[in-house]
Amino acid sequence: MNIHEYQAKELFEKFGVATPKGQVAETPEEATAAAADLGSQIVVKAQVHAGGRGKGTFKNGFQGGVHLVNSADEAADVAGKMIGETLVTHQTGEEGKQVNKVMVADAVDIEKEYYLAILMDRESRSPVIVASTEGGVNIEEVAEQTPEKIFREVIHPLLGLQPYEIRNLASGLGLSGDTAKQFGKLLKGVFKLFMSCDCSMVEINPLVTTPDGQVLALDAKFDFDDNALYRHPDIEALHDPTEEDPREVEAAKYDLNYIGLDGNIACLVNGAGLAMATMDIIKQSGGEPANFLDVGGGATQEQVRNAFKIILGDPNVKGILVNIFGGIMDCDVIAKGIVAACGEVDLSIPLVVRLEGNNVEAGKETLAGSDVDLIAADTLADAAQKAVAAIS
Repeated sequence: MNIHEYQAKELFEKFGVATPKGQVAETPEEATAAAADLGSQIVVKAQVHAGGRGKGTFKNGFQGGVHLVNSADEAADVAGKMIGETLVTHQTGEEGKQVNKVMVADAVDIEKEYYLAILMDRESRSPVIVASTEGGVNIEEVAEQTPEKIFREVIHPLLGLQPYEIRNLASGLGLSGDTAKQFGKLLKGVFKLFMSCDCSMVEINPLVTTPDGQVLALDAKFDFDDNALYRHPDIEALHDPTEEDPREVEAAKYDLNYIGLDGNIACLVNGAGLAMATMDIIKQSGGEPANFLDVGGGATQEQVRNAFKIILGDPNVKGILVNIFGGIMDCDVIAKGIVAACGEVDLSIPLVVRLEGNNVEAGKETLAGSDVDLIAADTLADAAQKAVAAIS
């Protein structure tokens, strides 16, 4: 789960991480009120779950999702040109994302920009802190072009962040004296936040030093472990479904694992590994998968029915491939779900079904005895080839 920048700022304040003062606004009038509480230099930032906002373009022609202003009236004017409009950046794709809120915050004079992140490292199975002197730019470019400017510290999950690790990172960034002390305090706060909130990533870009000696987190991106959200209802409450694919939001209501893709052959599969294999073999057969959809090992008839409705809500879908291997799953339950779904929707596209495993014969009998127009397949390769051929 991701959160907005203004929500990240609220978390920073809760954990004592130094960050400029700011407020969220949903209307130009709220932006005016927020700016009135700040200094003479103000920044107005569009709130969407995407990077590259500063270089983005609104579909109304307004340039940039980050603007410096000098008064409350200017803040209101900029907010009015952002709120309710669609911002297109290199991360949103051509469709862009609608801006429903802006953050109005103190702008600070920047002496130097840095990069700081904490994320979970799969190889060491530990948190790793990544820092660089090259803040404000894509860290991927820094890693590729000047990897020597990136510093890492793997943190023992039980021992936690140690003073010598803070000193190592401060030294790598060229910080000393009071600035190094402020960096250490900020890093402790960020690490405590990371561990306490079950984050999988906290990225601060840029982390800055100012001419008057402050160390501040200006912008942040968070990612939380979805499997741990039951422990954090306060974090879960920050979820903004308007930032996600509506099909994925709908699928989550029925405990379906769905990710929309750009192809035209929809997949309904039980098990993440089998779903990945199904998408791969569709590609190998010359087709393009339209989605990842895992109904899980114990799907009900209702879940299958709702999965079909979500699939058919995608106008790009020209065919459906159902690939079920029944271990825990009962193939007959899937078959009855397919029949029920086809009875509720107008299925006018090819449907290829491959069932194998637990109670498969009963499942095949259910399908054969129905009036559902489908194409039966025996193997995964056979199913993929028939699905591709059916829409050609």
